[in-house]
Amino acid sequence: MILLTIVCYGASTAAYTAFLVRQKKTFYHAGVALLSAGFGLHLILVLTGTFHSGHLPVNTMRDTLSFGAMCVAGVFLLFQYRYRLKVLGVFAAPLAAATMVIVSLMPATSAPAQPILKSLWLVAHVTFIFMGEASLALACGLGILYLVQEKAIKSRKPGFFFRRLPSLDRLDSAGQTCILAGFVLMTLGLATGLVYAKAVWGRFWSWDPKEVWSGITWMLYAVLIHERLALGWRGRRAAIMAIVGFATVLFTFLGVNLFMSGHHGAFSG
Repeated sequence: MILLTIVCYGASTAAYTAFLVRQKKTFYHAGVALLSAGFGLHLILVLTGTFHSGHLPVNTMRDTLSFGAMCVAGVFLLFQYRYRLKVLGVFAAPLAAATMVIVSLMPATSAPAQPILKSLWLVAHVTFIFMGEASLALACGLGILYLVQEKAIKSRKPGFFFRRLPSLDRLDSAGQTCILAGFVLMTLGLATGLVYAKAVWGRFWSWDPKEVWSGITWMLYAVLIHERLALGWRGRRAAIMAIVGFATVLFTFLGVNLFMSGHHGAFSG
């Protein structure tokens, strides 16, 4: 099942790349269809793992990476349905594909089921957090595309990307939408995480490294949204902040798990 998922995500990447180059709707529709198929297979994979283990499969790094890749594909498809920003697939599809390739290379270790994993609060916490991070990943991709298009416009010979990427205003607006959606979802994830922590560890907050860095990430995006609404931060500055913000998300997700210890280690064994 993992192999088929990778094949679908990889083929979708190829189709979206062909669409970027050739600008033919056939390639775009193929990209959407293949990514949808990959997401469907991925969802079945996660649901199967949930059924067999009795809990959401997020207690190993391999499982959490897989869940994150599925959320990227799913959130992108929702975003694509609403905004029709076709070219963003050249970021979302390869991100999902590359993550699943990494997952396939990791050992399929099975950690014993723990009582703390069998909680609806955990399901809500993980789902909101990963969907929020997927939205912020798309915002990062839009920020990268914004900088590429801006450079193309400022050059004397705009060339390849200028003719194929959306306008700066559209990229900026879509990036703002992704950041707002990601921030709301991340806030819900942190709130449900506090309730879950109280139920499992007896306290809402324990200064665990994951909690600290999650708080730092939340504040960074809160500042970005405030500055955008209050001071009119747009364009290049907002695009750079979206990229920096997602770098913080990645460190919170991967760096903390790999280099710091805490009770969240139960979810990254």
